[in-house]
Amino acid sequence: MDPVFRWIESSAFSTWTRESTSIFAFPGFLVAHAVGMALAVGVNAGMAFGVLGAAPGLPLREMRAYAAVMWFGFSLNLASGLILFVAYPTKALTNPVFYLKLFLIAVAMRLFVVIDRRLRSGLVSAGGEQAQAVRRLAVLSLLCWGGAIAAGRLLAYTFRRMSVNW
Repeated sequence: MDPVFRWIESSAFSTWTRESTSIFAFPGFLVAHAVGMALAVGVNAGMAFGVLGAAPGLPLREMRAYAAVMWFGFSLNLASGLILFVAYPTKALTNPVFYLKLFLIAVAMRLFVVIDRRLRSGLVSAGGEQAQAVRRLAVLSLLCWGGAIAAGRLLAYTFRRMSVNW
């Protein structure tokens, strides 16, 4: 894989992102990633806590209006994450924590889709076994997002190789 890593790392965009002193390079993409995470995880957490009854007066079906905000945040994270990946592909792809982060995000996003679908159908407010199942999904969603955030933060400290030449 080193030839592929070397090819990506030597591209003009990767070099600029990694080495530029511009606020619009690496620091800007980190900020965009944090904002995207706040939007995506914030809406997910709000919906999950709503399902769990943290705000009993909150109409869950109306929370679905924030799904577009969540998808925007997720898209911002995807784009900024790809750019951060291009800056340090060796660092990411040689670290098992990176794969854990991606797995947890994939599971959390799937859970969001399932919870959202069940909110739309009204199954959550009906009570009974369906509502219990959605509550379990909400807890799992919160755990996945917390794990993904922790894994993402740990990426700065758990890498074995920063680049092909390091």
